[in-house]
Amino acid sequence: MFARTPRLLLRPAWPEDAAALTQAIGHEAVARMAARVPYPYTIGDAEQWLARPCGPTEPQFLITALDRGGAPELIGGIAIIAGDTGHELGYWLTPAAWGRGYATEAGHAVIAMARHALPIARLGAWHFADNPASGRVLTKLGFRPTGHRMARASAGRDTLSPSLHYALDLEDERNPAMPLAA
Repeated sequence: MFARTPRLLLRPAWPEDAAALTQAIGHEAVARMAARVPYPYTIGDAEQWLARPCGPTEPQFLITALDRGGAPELIGGIAIIAGDTGHELGYWLTPAAWGRGYATEAGHAVIAMARHALPIARLGAWHFADNPASGRVLTKLGFRPTGHRMARASAGRDTLSPSLHYALDLEDERNPAMPLAA
């Protein structure tokens, strides 16, 4: 699957992406806010992730910015994964792309795909309590806090950290996602 938004191309990851992926994700600030991203992040980590299969209800995409002047630039990743609370939305952005609305834009596109092409009724999402920016993104996407809190592992922190759970009912039409670009 691919998705195109006004500023982004969401596309599958390919083995040739290993170097660009390592550069984009290989920041301590990214690893601290993600559950499964080790720090330091090596080319071997990228190659291993790129070789990992994903299931039919677990689309994963690299986020490529098309509006940064010049060639398209890999700035992040977004996926729906089978997690401990069912299907979960996860995403990350390289620090140079923070605060520009890219995560929200990519999230709208993936949620629209989930609503129209996947047999999923509900999505969950987590963010670490010390990352309120991620909570704001989830709220903009229509997710609501569930009140569930738990200590979750973070490979980048090498410890358990408090996190907050959110959920989105994909069958609730009051939470429309951005339509897919033609």
